[in-house]
Amino acid sequence: MLNSEQLEELSERFKTITSDGRGHLERHEIGDALKVLGIDLAGYQLRDRLTQSGLGNTTEVSLNDFTKLYNELADEKSKPTKDWGKRMGSVVQDAYQVAGGADDGTVHTIRHEEEVAFANWINSNLGSDADLKRLLPVTPIAGDLYTKVQDGLILCKLINLAVPDTIDERAINKKNLNTYTKLENLTLSLMSAQAIGVNIVNIGNVDLSNGTPHLVLGLLWQIIRIGLFNQIDLHHVPGLFRLMREGETLDDLRRLTPEEILMRWVNYHLERAGIQRRMTNFQGDIKDSEIYTHLLHQIAPQGTGVSLSPLSVQGNVNRADAMLNEAEKLDCREFVTPNDVAAGNPKLNLAFVANLFNKYPALPDPGADEMPEEEVVEETREEKTYRNWMNSMGVKPYVNWLYADLNNGCVIFQLYDIIKPGIVHWKQVVKVFHKLRGMMDQIQNCNYAVELGKQLRFSLVGIQGKDIYDGNPTLTLALVWQLMRAYTLTVLAACTQSGDSLPADKEIVAWVNQKLASQGKSSSIKSFQDSSISDGRVVLDLIDAIKPNVIDHSLVKSGGSQSENMENAKYAITCGRKIGAKIYALPEDIVEVKPKMVMTVFACLMARDYLPDMREAAEPTPAAPNGLNGHYDAYAE
Repeated sequence: MLNSEQLEELSERFKTITSDGRGHLERHEIGDALKVLGIDLAGYQLRDRLTQSGLGNTTEVSLNDFTKLYNELADEKSKPTKDWGKRMGSVVQDAYQVAGGADDGTVHTIRHEEEVAFANWINSNLGSDADLKRLLPVTPIAGDLYTKVQDGLILCKLINLAVPDTIDERAINKKNLNTYTKLENLTLSLMSAQAIGVNIVNIGNVDLSNGTPHLVLGLLWQIIRIGLFNQIDLHHVPGLFRLMREGETLDDLRRLTPEEILMRWVNYHLERAGIQRRMTNFQGDIKDSEIYTHLLHQIAPQGTGVSLSPLSVQGNVNRADAMLNEAEKLDCREFVTPNDVAAGNPKLNLAFVANLFNKYPALPDPGADEMPEEEVVEETREEKTYRNWMNSMGVKPYVNWLYADLNNGCVIFQLYDIIKPGIVHWKQVVKVFHKLRGMMDQIQNCNYAVELGKQLRFSLVGIQGKDIYDGNPTLTLALVWQLMRAYTLTVLAACTQSGDSLPADKEIVAWVNQKLASQGKSSSIKSFQDSSISDGRVVLDLIDAIKPNVIDHSLVKSGGSQSENMENAKYAITCGRKIGAKIYALPEDIVEVKPKMVMTVFACLMARDYLPDMREAAEPTPAAPNGLNGHYDAYAE
């Protein structure tokens, strides 16, 4: 049966249907009616299904017959969620397998302990959110996690928990949700996740609407991981300088991955506790809970009652249970169960340690006589945007600090290969670096990276491979910006089917003005440096021209003050992502009229205008114009 919301949607679109469940549809309307309910079939597929249902030659289809057809298709669509608990093969450590989306026999292993951990994290961090009252708590049984994320609300809230203010909540659909508004929320969550560095290749809003287990868990883990690692840096924790070893500089510390910093942090506290053991991984080293017990005792504030009593408990599982009881005194019993610790689940133990660090780093700020000679430089907005873009492309290794992680050229080559497949001759690239030739091989790679940029007509005057290897900020950013620009324009060229001819700035400006005029808008721009852009209203007008009824005009400020401009810009960025534009820029870029980032905003909106709504709702996010990254298994991270 169709529910009242679905009947209301149909009655609004088709005059022959009433909201109380009576009426019929013309045969040619069946495809559009199914799309209203979230099912998009190609023409030949629809013809086949109508023939199979005995409706192939009829001109009118009763609402009862349409409902029967819809129910059959909806059951097929929701099969991944309904089958979530069906084990396909042997059960190992409370894990099960689900089929992949393709008909190639691919299966994905789902670990129940991770479903439990993520559900608990959502409940403990979002439990007081009034917008989520009807959804929380999430229970990690019977596929509840996959059902609860299907309207996009939890995902949007989780993204803002990871990186605050990424999404302007005024743009989230929260009440009287229907199929379309739920898909809009899911699109918003995916585009926003991408903007903070999540790799969403081959994850579409329909995958999330279907509750596809391995894709949902993969997305959740990436968002949670980014949130846990977001403040593990010298700016947020100045006391991190205490983890430097003799002879190291702050730059050496910045080169470490968050995982490496966390292990140093644990070992720092073990050393202060006079313990000889050291942690080298998040698996075997922590199975007996001894390291955790000493760590908790060392970082616990006085008066919390945390003790070393778990050390006297026999058996790894029992000792882990006792250790977690101590962690609970610090409100840090997150992510792991006793079995997860004793089994050495690396993902969940990493999350457990990161959460401990975020709550109780126990690293005193430097005193007046301890200040490092080097200045602690915070990552700039520009650097963070570029880093998030690279990570969302799925480059390996993950980019944590721009200058250190690009200096061997390997990440840059992956980006070139996404922008123009085949341009990189991988036999020329050194991938394994040895001590004796390491520096020369890395400089050789960087020289080749500069050469490839010149082949793509980048402006690289005065830039040499040695500059990239040395991490020269100005010259490295010059190359990285041109990589991002080329990617943005290549995506646009693919959407506009203009072949290898990349759109010029003046063509994008002309399109913006034509689109605005065609929808009766009075706003326009002269260039990407036009000061009128700063209040965000031209961007909002453009979004309204591309997809009417997305912008709530009562929320648009017209005063022109700095704060009002920022509110408009935040709303514009979020609404752009809500309609499916792959916007990496930040609201500040609009308010300050940063021409580079402003160009990417308008180019992304232009690309979005060339994508039909239903195609975008039904297809996964491509890796690049030609889908060259292959299949990305988000759950494998």
